[in-house]
Amino acid sequence: MKRHLACTLAVFLAGASPASAQPVTREQAMRAAIHPVATEAGMRQWLARVPVTRNWPPDFAETMKGQGPAFIVEMSTAPGCVPCADLWNRLGALGQRYGWKVRTIGSQEAMLRSGRLGLPWVGHPVAWVRPVSDPNRIIPVAIGTDHEPNLARNLYLAAKMLTGVKPTVGVRGMSKFTGIVAASPRPVPNRARN
Repeated sequence: MKRHLACTLAVFLAGASPASAQPVTREQAMRAAIHPVATEAGMRQWLARVPVTRNWPPDFAETMKGQGPAFIVEMSTAPGCVPCADLWNRLGALGQRYGWKVRTIGSQEAMLRSGRLGLPWVGHPVAWVRPVSDPNRIIPVAIGTDHEPNLARNLYLAAKMLTGVKPTVGVRGMSKFTGIVAASPRPVPNRARN
């Protein structure tokens, strides 16, 4: 029995070698990273899987309050978008606490920004930070909604990157984007014309 199990395990492991693995396409990777939700329960289910930032740099509160008035957070949204409402509420709370401005932008502007940065357009919401005085210097801080501590950490790192910290340092520290976005609207059935 042990010999049979060992042989079966050896055959299984041989079949699972990296050489036999199929390459993952960009489309497959994007589908795996995007989590469309249509309900609050679905959104909460995905958020429960997301780790929450627990460690804060020593200058976190000072940077957030001191730099807040110099920056604006802009996010895309769509009617009926559950994660958009969630992100809006979380960013609004952070904005009030630290003095950051928060506003929405239209779908066309959001798609243009994503294209300029080479990000695949994934839907709503997407949030960016930029200096109030410079609409061309933008840093994405959320693709989909996220926990408030993770968003705060990303705002902090965006402020640092926009004021001189090397981008590679900021990007390494930035929380991964959750990809919890609105479900695509269902296409209207194509009815036969009379």
